[in-house]
Amino acid sequence: MTTPEPQSSSPQPSGPVSKDRAYRSPAGISGGVLVLALALWLGIDALVTGEGDTRWKALAALVFLVPLVAAYTVRPAVFANEDRMRVRNPFRVIVLPWAQVESFRSAYSNEVFDEGGAKYQLWSIPVSLRGRKKAARQEDRRVAGGAGRRRGSVLGGVGQFGSRGDAGASGGEADGPVRAEADKVMDELRELWEARKDAAGSRGEVTVRWAYEILVPVVAGGGGAGGCCSGWGDGWCG
Repeated sequence: MTTPEPQSSSPQPSGPVSKDRAYRSPAGISGGVLVLALALWLGIDALVTGEGDTRWKALAALVFLVPLVAAYTVRPAVFANEDRMRVRNPFRVIVLPWAQVESFRSAYSNEVFDEGGAKYQLWSIPVSLRGRKKAARQEDRRVAGGAGRRRGSVLGGVGQFGSRGDAGASGGEADGPVRAEADKVMDELRELWEARKDAAGSRGEVTVRWAYEILVPVVAGGGGAGGCCSGWGDGWCG
């Protein structure tokens, strides 16, 4: 049984706080997990069965590779709510209130620009040229199919409201053009930005924080591995 908490005298927010929408790359996470599993398997095996400096080399490699692989595959994410977006990239975390966002750009990578002109890449929303080509082919087939249905309805005299031909055509048009998954996510972020950029809760400053929890072990592991291969200490490199 829980005891009720004392009520605070400070004013409470008038509305519920919106939850973050999270955008990640499933393919990147899956690939990263596989690479991490392989690295851990080989590294732990070397630590257990290795002899001499092999264990030190394996340890340095693990300290260097594990956070580096995780940073580029598992870590990236974009979180968005009604007030701001938070971009978690491999080595930085950027918080952008919607009022500070200038524009989005999707070319060979997805990027967001702030009012000062700074550019931030959205690592968790990678551009897939193959996906765009596939979506373009599906859109061409959808348009061609819709035109064929409308032509058949006119020729067959089936043009009444509620007919099967009209329902299929209007349903396809209502769905909108076929888009690649990454482009759909960018469209959603743009819509949220357009709707909330002038809101009072969307004001604030852009903040950037370096991910020292990733950088420190990467630098330490890289220094250890470099020391092994440059012959620091007697017999380090055999």
